[in-house]
Amino acid sequence: MISLSILDYSPIDEGAAAGEALRQTTALAQLADGLGFKRYWVAEHHQVFSVAGSSPEMLMMHLAGATKRIRIGSGGVMLPHYSSYKVAENFRVLEALHPGRIDLGIGRSRSYRLVNKALNESKGIPVSYEQQIADIQKYFTDDTESEHRFQKLRATPVSETAPEMWVLGTGEGSAKVAAETGAGYVYAHFAKPLQSSARLFRSYEDTFQPSKLQNAPKTMVSIFAVIGETEEEAAELANAFDLWLLFIESDTPPPYYPSVETAKQRGFSASEMEKVERNRKRMLVGTAAEVKRQIEEIAEIFQTDEILVIPNVAGAEKRMKGIRLLAEAFRLNG
Repeated sequence: MISLSILDYSPIDEGAAAGEALRQTTALAQLADGLGFKRYWVAEHHQVFSVAGSSPEMLMMHLAGATKRIRIGSGGVMLPHYSSYKVAENFRVLEALHPGRIDLGIGRSRSYRLVNKALNESKGIPVSYEQQIADIQKYFTDDTESEHRFQKLRATPVSETAPEMWVLGTGEGSAKVAAETGAGYVYAHFAKPLQSSARLFRSYEDTFQPSKLQNAPKTMVSIFAVIGETEEEAAELANAFDLWLLFIESDTPPPYYPSVETAKQRGFSASEMEKVERNRKRMLVGTAAEVKRQIEEIAEIFQTDEILVIPNVAGAEKRMKGIRLLAEAFRLNG
């Protein structure tokens, strides 16, 4: 049986403000909680003015308090920007307040050069990504016995449970570090939609090393999903999504997610259509039944039982309707 989870960018719809987008994220998380989705993750994006999700830990604290049972997580914290010790303490606070409901999804940074510079200003020699992940595991397990440069250091508050750890990525490096550190692995299909990447899951599972936090491999595939009540509605929403993807890849993107009406009126040039066609491979589009079929195909190819859906379409009401239709199609237990 396939479990469904959600990754939310907190898009700022055309005509809306950032605060409204964050309140819409709260409403979407509460709906997902009631519908029976397994997890609700929020993203970390910098210098992308059409989304409000820049600080996942802050938003997670709010969402965990506004929901009842769904797991709340980051998709993900861009770890190379930060101190592993500080990340561990942030997530231990979350776990202490909401035990058994917190996920730490970790990614590498591919931010703008200026963002990287600002987030890493005055730092010394960087610690490797692999070491940072191992450091967080040390802090989550209160390990003061193993050899470590901060051997006796513990992250507070100390609690009986620890967040789940997941490594996000699209290549061999991320699969390898997830396996070696005994963390879960999430493949970003929305960024690199290659069926051949299913081999990464097999490699991850074959080389997985159990850790104190996780004794068996866990996998997810993350997808863009555009769901309409009809094929016509799905096509209109996909058209607006096409335009948003073009916007964020441009030099001067507008600070909003374009509406269906804006996308209809604007249209695309011949050169833009080439990009649109490439980007369409990154998303699943259709009615809930059609998207369900596509999700099941991806789950079968990757041999995973959990899909992380990114319902990043124009209009909060459309996002809510989309996840409701998908939950009905999969007969989730709300």
